[in-house]
Amino acid sequence: MKETVKKDLVGKVVSDKNDKTITVLVETYKKHPKYGKRVKSSKKYCAHDETNKAKVGDIVRIVETRPISKTKRFYLAEVVQERVIL
Repeated sequence: MKETVKKDLVGKVVSDKNDKTITVLVETYKKHPKYGKRVKSSKKYCAHDETNKAKVGDIVRIVETRPISKTKRFYLAEVVQERVIL
Protein backbone atom coordinates (compact mmCIF):
# COMPACT_ATOMS: atom_id res chain seq x y z
CA MET A 1 0.00 0.00 0.00
CA LYS A 2 1.07 3.55 -0.65
CA GLU A 3 1.51 5.78 2.37
CA THR A 4 0.18 9.31 2.06
CA VAL A 5 2.22 12.32 3.12
CA LYS A 6 0.27 14.36 5.65
CA LYS A 7 0.53 18.13 5.85
CA ASP A 8 2.17 19.44 9.01
CA LEU A 9 1.47 23.14 9.72
CA VAL A 10 2.43 25.56 12.49
CA GLY A 11 0.22 28.55 13.26
CA LYS A 12 -1.40 30.78 15.86
CA VAL A 13 -4.76 30.03 17.48
CA VAL A 14 -7.18 32.87 16.70
CA SER A 15 -10.39 31.30 18.06
CA ASP A 16 -11.28 28.59 20.57
CA LYS A 17 -14.97 29.40 21.05
CA ASN A 18 -16.29 26.13 19.60
CA ASP A 19 -16.21 22.94 21.66
CA LYS A 20 -13.28 20.68 20.65
CA THR A 21 -12.46 22.99 17.72
CA ILE A 22 -9.80 25.65 17.26
CA THR A 23 -9.20 28.03 14.38
CA VAL A 24 -5.53 28.32 13.44
CA LEU A 25 -4.03 31.12 11.32
CA VAL A 26 -1.10 29.82 9.25
CA GLU A 27 1.13 32.42 7.59
CA THR A 28 3.38 31.51 4.67
CA TYR A 29 5.72 33.47 2.44
CA LYS A 30 5.61 33.06 -1.32
CA LYS A 31 7.91 34.58 -3.89
CA HIS A 32 6.25 36.91 -6.40
CA PRO A 33 6.67 35.36 -9.87
CA LYS A 34 7.70 38.55 -11.66
CA TYR A 35 9.34 40.78 -9.06
CA GLY A 36 10.84 38.19 -6.74
CA LYS A 37 9.67 39.90 -3.54
CA ARG A 38 8.47 37.68 -0.70
CA VAL A 39 4.75 38.19 -0.17
CA LYS A 40 3.06 37.09 3.06
CA SER A 41 -0.13 35.08 2.64
CA SER A 42 -2.27 33.60 5.38
CA LYS A 43 -5.01 31.00 5.64
CA LYS A 44 -7.28 29.84 8.46
CA TYR A 45 -7.74 26.16 9.25
CA CYS A 46 -10.22 24.54 11.63
CA ALA A 47 -8.58 21.81 13.73
CA HIS A 48 -9.88 19.19 16.16
CA ASP A 49 -8.80 19.73 19.79
CA GLU A 50 -10.13 16.76 21.78
CA THR A 51 -9.12 18.04 25.23
CA ASN A 52 -9.68 21.80 24.65
CA LYS A 53 -6.12 22.54 25.80
CA ALA A 54 -5.20 25.17 23.17
CA LYS A 55 -6.11 28.77 23.97
CA VAL A 56 -6.20 31.96 21.89
CA GLY A 57 -2.67 33.20 21.23
CA ASP A 58 -0.95 29.80 21.49
CA ILE A 59 1.43 28.64 18.76
CA VAL A 60 0.34 25.12 17.76
CA ARG A 61 1.25 22.36 15.31
CA ILE A 62 -1.62 20.77 13.37
CA VAL A 63 -1.53 17.62 11.22
CA GLU A 64 -3.78 16.60 8.34
CA THR A 65 -6.21 13.72 8.91
CA ARG A 66 -9.43 12.29 7.51
CA PRO A 67 -12.42 14.67 7.35
CA ILE A 68 -13.86 15.04 10.84
CA SER A 69 -16.65 17.45 9.88
CA LYS A 70 -17.60 19.82 7.07
CA THR A 71 -14.64 22.14 7.73
CA LYS A 72 -12.25 20.13 9.94
CA ARG A 73 -9.47 18.20 8.20
CA PHE A 74 -6.71 18.74 10.78
CA TYR A 75 -6.10 17.77 14.40
CA LEU A 76 -4.00 19.36 17.12
CA ALA A 77 -0.65 17.56 17.43
CA GLU A 78 0.99 19.74 20.08
CA VAL A 79 1.07 23.18 21.65
CA VAL A 80 4.49 24.52 20.64
CA GLN A 81 4.37 27.70 22.72
CA GLU A 82 1.74 28.95 25.13
CA ARG A 83 0.49 32.52 24.95
CA VAL A 84 2.38 35.20 26.82
CA ILE A 85 0.28 37.11 29.34
CA LEU A 86 1.59 40.56 30.18
